[in-house]
Amino acid sequence: VSDASGCSMIALLHTGAAKLPQNLLSRARQAVCLLLPAGVLKGFSSIVSRKLASHGFGASMAAMSSFPPQRYHYFLVLDFEATCDKPQIHPQEIIEFPILKLNGRTMEIESTFHMYVQPVVHPQLTPFCTELTGIIQGMVDGQPSLQQVLERVDEWMAKEGLLDPSVKSIFVTCGDWDLKVMLPGQCQYLGLPVADYFKQWINLKKAYSFAMGSWPKNGLLDMNKGLNLQHIGRPHSGIGE
Repeated sequence: VSDASGCSMIALLHTGAAKLPQNLLSRARQAVCLLLPAGVLKGFSSIVSRKLASHGFGASMAAMSSFPPQRYHYFLVLDFEATCDKPQIHPQEIIEFPILKLNGRTMEIESTFHMYVQPVVHPQLTPFCTELTGIIQGMVDGQPSLQQVLERVDEWMAKEGLLDPSVKSIFVTCGDWDLKVMLPGQCQYLGLPVADYFKQWINLKKAYSFAMGSWPKNGLLDMNKGLNLQHIGRPHSGIGE
């Protein structure tokens, strides 16, 4: 999940500007405005200025430097892995719960939350699930339940100052599945409450499609390709991706 952040939008500006028509560049700037605080652009300004100037977009920096202040101090990048098979098993259960706390001003990772979760309805992982995610049976056996992990997430959020009303943070996901389908669905099945901070998020696919004018059907892999970025990490591995 470490590259599923606003960094991709910065990368759009300094690696892909040559490919963008003027109207898409304008939309890209607006998408960056939604994701990044003004301080980030200040930190990257010299790099971005040189890159854009080399592609004939030097005048664009004047507009970019006037971006309004952003709403979020931190982006909490999240990517669940869950039990799965072909055909799909029901209910699916979260087996990996990773969060990266990304500073909205510096784009540096300040803290990581990562736990494996023991499934209870289908405790035995399928060969398909292990092949897809790289998660083997020994990694989930004896691990905390989802209820226990959610309690530890809340403790981590408090420790990191993310529950302070004056600190504005938001989750970032590659798609809506994690927080619109997977977490609330499993919590409903288990009779667990869903914390309010899980009820809003930035869908990076939507930000990308707004900036680039096309929907990334294959998710992060398509977005990396569209931005000329090399994929780092193992696909379908929560913390690794």
